[in-house]
Amino acid sequence: MSRCTRKGCGREFSEDSLETCTFHPGGPVFHEGLKSWSCCSDVYKPVLEFDEFMKIPGCTQTERHTSEAPQVEAPKPSSTNITATETTSDGREVYSSAAQSQRTEPVATAVVRPTVIEEEDDLNVPVSVGTACKHKGCGVAFVSDEYNRIGDGGGTVCTYHPSPPIFREGSKGYLCCKRRVLEFDEFLKIEGCKKGRHLFAPKEIKTETEQMATCRIDHYQTVDRVHVSIFAKQADKERSQVKFEETQISFDLYLPGSKRFSKTVELFGPIDPNSSSFTFFGTKVELNLKKQDTRSWTILERATQDLGNISLTFGVGGRTGTIGAKNIVLDETNRAKMQ
Repeated sequence: MSRCTRKGCGREFSEDSLETCTFHPGGPVFHEGLKSWSCCSDVYKPVLEFDEFMKIPGCTQTERHTSEAPQVEAPKPSSTNITATETTSDGREVYSSAAQSQRTEPVATAVVRPTVIEEEDDLNVPVSVGTACKHKGCGVAFVSDEYNRIGDGGGTVCTYHPSPPIFREGSKGYLCCKRRVLEFDEFLKIEGCKKGRHLFAPKEIKTETEQMATCRIDHYQTVDRVHVSIFAKQADKERSQVKFEETQISFDLYLPGSKRFSKTVELFGPIDPNSSSFTFFGTKVELNLKKQDTRSWTILERATQDLGNISLTFGVGGRTGTIGAKNIVLDETNRAKMQ
């Protein structure tokens, strides 16, 4: 069996296999912590985590897999003659020129490795043939329990990287070892620095005690809609829920660090649940509520007592348009005056 060398594929195949290959013809793009592929960045949004980046499905298909080495463009020559490198405590390489290295005496620096809690393979969970080891830098495909999980045979040995990858100033590597490369294809070939057991089915880790959190809620309104922003950073959209009812909205948001924000808001006025929507962003959750009528909402949440003669009707259609919205929105009366 051979392993396909195309980026985004990496599947094992036999020479007579007719299986199509799905891969990324472009290169990886790393910018300000975000990771994506140049060939499909407009289809798949950039992600933060490296594991999520590696799961981005290929965007191009071809008839067969290949084991040929991928073509790698030669790196452009640098204007500085780089001959010496130093690795800082956070795994970053600092380059210095030949002239500088001759004038400066070498400095001994201690590289501090982060404490990593490694996952364990759950031998009670069955694994399908062909499942890849989840350890970074390994990628061995599962054959059988006897060959890969039980005993001390050669098939049970996993060579991997226990720490996460790190990308600094164009260089790529792992926090657990010193090697750094420039090209992404070379980064994928960096051999593991630790030997242990394979990880095909990680054991479930007991989560920390859940903590209820509070998030800031802001809103503005137009003639027919109310826009609500819940500033819940990095809310898990797979687990979180948002429900619309005619007189209330309910949301249950799961946040990083075993935190959770849950609230039910009794609305000032009725809405149309079927025409209302919500969207998850990296820093907040946006709700778009469709009013059943065009009356102005004094506040977002219906009060339990008389608030007196107050006016908090920002964003209401009038002579000056809508505050908080991108476009001017007028009600029917003022729209007729403008004609």
